[in-house]
Amino acid sequence: MTQSPITPLSYEQAGVQYDLIDPLKVAAQRAAAATGEHLAARGFAEVAASRGESAYVVDVGPFYVASIVECLGSKALVADEMQRLTGRSDYAGIAQDTIAMAVNDLITVGATPLVVQAYWAAGGSEWFADTERAQALVAGWKAACDHCRVAWGGGETPALAGIVEAGRIDLAASCTGLVNPKERLSLGERLEPGDAIVLLASSGIHANGLSLARKLAERLPQGYLTEIAPGLGYGQALLAPTTLYSPVTEALWARDIRVHYAANITGHGWRKLLRHPKPLAYRIHTVPPVPPVLRFIAEQAGHDAAEAYGTLNMGAGFALFVAAADAERTVAVARECGVEAWVAGAVEAGDKRLVIEPLGVEYGGASLALR
Repeated sequence: MTQSPITPLSYEQAGVQYDLIDPLKVAAQRAAAATGEHLAARGFAEVAASRGESAYVVDVGPFYVASIVECLGSKALVADEMQRLTGRSDYAGIAQDTIAMAVNDLITVGATPLVVQAYWAAGGSEWFADTERAQALVAGWKAACDHCRVAWGGGETPALAGIVEAGRIDLAASCTGLVNPKERLSLGERLEPGDAIVLLASSGIHANGLSLARKLAERLPQGYLTEIAPGLGYGQALLAPTTLYSPVTEALWARDIRVHYAANITGHGWRKLLRHPKPLAYRIHTVPPVPPVLRFIAEQAGHDAAEAYGTLNMGAGFALFVAAADAERTVAVARECGVEAWVAGAVEAGDKRLVIEPLGVEYGGASLALR
């Protein structure tokens, strides 16, 4: 029997157009930069190099304070549909996803996460009537905080009928941390040719690319119940909780391994390796195994390697740039923390670009415009 050709499905077709979103981000950053002067009146100063990075850093004298706010996005919609299909709540994992979006960004600047705040905006008060689901959210949130050793400071639980769709919830988290001592700051000032690129394994799709994944489910004859590997359904695989990487970065500091730069591989996929503004080239010689769910999405959406790796994490959720002499030790520490890792490449002098040699893929510096 002849298999029907796959109709390609792009991230833009799924409703996400970075060429429309990113210019607003850049404009917002430029407007925000003009407000940094207000800190001086209070005796503090922003760390200008943190503008455009994953977390904002303020110099308060003896140490730096870093902060970030992030939303979950649409992964909760997958959990809602899977609960309808199976009767099981996955909101404990959804809670971890939400915290990971904030914590994994915060640690890129060398910060130790201290406090997490919650924002749970429901489409109506009735969302909280499902006590099993609500308690799973609470328990998962606490468990993720315990894993990262952060305090859950509080939060907001508005019922926003007319803004949030009835029966849905919009989840977000903010996180504040300290860079202490100050030399732990990792904004790329030490990033240089010869540094090693260590990639940390993802658990799956994490919480980026879900608009594409949900759109793809509409095509599948069995939807989220489609089996993508023996005993593994599509929806189940999508709901694997996002890996929390702060135990790794804390352990690296404790072992006297200095991170020169770090990137949380979320939206824009591996193009996030190009985030730092320095004119450097990044060459990848080892590609981590691709989780079954990401391989399935790429195949079913008709993505070639360039589109897949430029959209999804494809098995690498976090990148650490360290001195070459520290590369193998970095891998060992990550594995001790229960996170698989690989010495995947190196930083080179040259025009800004990312070359993934095993795949024959190259991204130019202009492929990521976040500043």
